[in-house]
Amino acid sequence: MSHNRSNLPQLRDQLFLTDGGMETYLIFQQGLELPDFASFHLLQTPEGEEAIRAYFRAYAGIARRYGTGMVLDTPTWRASADWGARHGLDADALVRVNGRAVSLLEELRDEFAPVPVVISGCIGPRGDGYVPDAMMTVRHAEAYHQAQVDALSATNADMLCALTLNYVEEAIGVTHAARTAGMPIAIAFTVETNGKLPTGQSLGSAIRIVDGATSGYPVYYMVNCAHPTHFAHLLDPEEHWVRRIRGIRANASCRSHAELNECADLDTGDPLGLGASYAELRRRLPQLTVLGGCCGTDHRHIEAIASACMPVVA
Repeated sequence: MSHNRSNLPQLRDQLFLTDGGMETYLIFQQGLELPDFASFHLLQTPEGEEAIRAYFRAYAGIARRYGTGMVLDTPTWRASADWGARHGLDADALVRVNGRAVSLLEELRDEFAPVPVVISGCIGPRGDGYVPDAMMTVRHAEAYHQAQVDALSATNADMLCALTLNYVEEAIGVTHAARTAGMPIAIAFTVETNGKLPTGQSLGSAIRIVDGATSGYPVYYMVNCAHPTHFAHLLDPEEHWVRRIRGIRANASCRSHAELNECADLDTGDPLGLGASYAELRRRLPQLTVLGGCCGTDHRHIEAIASACMPVVA
């Protein structure tokens, strides 16, 4: 059974690191082919699984040096029905993929002991992470995500995290699906350079609406796939919705989503500058206990974040 499902340790004071941008690192820096950023392909071969192990081991070393925990997200951001069908996977195959993703991270959790590890079942948007195309109603979003939520809830995953969501109806729907399955879930919105969701809605409004529609069911919120310069100035610690944000997984680049889509190269930004911006955010918002990266970030960025936010303990 899950180690932490009813008692998530990152809800206390200890800092938990995540990894960086898995897909951008593996594609641009390791030369792997991941069509549609579908890292679940790696679970289909021994070589792919070893690439995942090697990837996470670099972050485990950082966690050991700085005395933090780790939140390990499964490589299942694209392992839902529409994306799976694009790659020839039917419903049964997707259940197996989601299950194997968790069991692989269980193996790593044992390997990384005594570092505290939370296994998070990663759910991505039905559509493009940057563009709110083909927006669903709440009911349709719940129905769409229920299959992957159920597949992950049948494993030893401790929680779910829906990453790179860009409109509230999908966030509400996946939260309802998680509640039906009895799974804790974190909701991570992405924002544009103006700090608003791609729909033009403010981050504060989105969090308030999701909380209102779900009786505050998400265990916390995150911001991911945006640079701190896009949203940090909006996070007023006196606002209740801001206090619901416990995690940041920022991009390395200050570029907009549109600019990133057009890039042929990888913009890795300034790791030390990114670390400093996280330290300033954590100074103002001490509830931020889940820190990691998204597009363009790798172990260098997470090391800089840990160094800026924590003393070395070993």
